[in-house]
Amino acid sequence: MTDPSDVGYDATTALVVVDLQNDFADPAGGLHVAGGEDLAAALGPHLVAARAAGALVVLTQDWHPPRTPHFDTDGGPWPVHCVAGTWGAELVDGLDVHADDPVVRKGTGGEDGYSGFSVRDPVSGEVDRTELQGHLERHGVRRVVVTGLAGDVCVAATAHDALALGYETLYPLDLTRFVERQPGDGERTVTRLREAGARVL
Repeated sequence: MTDPSDVGYDATTALVVVDLQNDFADPAGGLHVAGGEDLAAALGPHLVAARAAGALVVLTQDWHPPRTPHFDTDGGPWPVHCVAGTWGAELVDGLDVHADDPVVRKGTGGEDGYSGFSVRDPVSGEVDRTELQGHLERHGVRRVVVTGLAGDVCVAATAHDALALGYETLYPLDLTRFVERQPGDGERTVTRLREAGARVL
């Protein structure tokens, strides 16, 4: 298990919790990631340590309209999930969220919202930024710890964008879970992140 002391949280660090929502983390969710139901408890000590050290805690949240080319019902790759305002889109019970923690919602206009930093129109391919980088800049963040669901999709995309933007990026394996649509996706993800410069814990 990754201990918070292994991370060394400080005021220039952000703990980014990606898409820890019912549809992904709960076995009854529309796109359940195996083991996701355990993550809120695993993150607890890290949330405590991060806040005690003055680190920023940021959460991302898929927040899709009912119809979008992102969903398989409209020709996309994914089952319907995290529809705005539904139980599936809510952050999981047991996740210690404070009122002043920024929450970055993505995919609100039907875009693909893989990375916490950006969204992409699934038809035109146009990419727009989310609010995440702005939150990090205002807090003076130089290092990000990327956690949540799923490790080989949205967590990986967020980590790659963080690296591209120049942030030191930590990727604790016990604070994520993999959807593995294809066998070996998790292992390939870890290899690519290491090669890109992430510190895999």
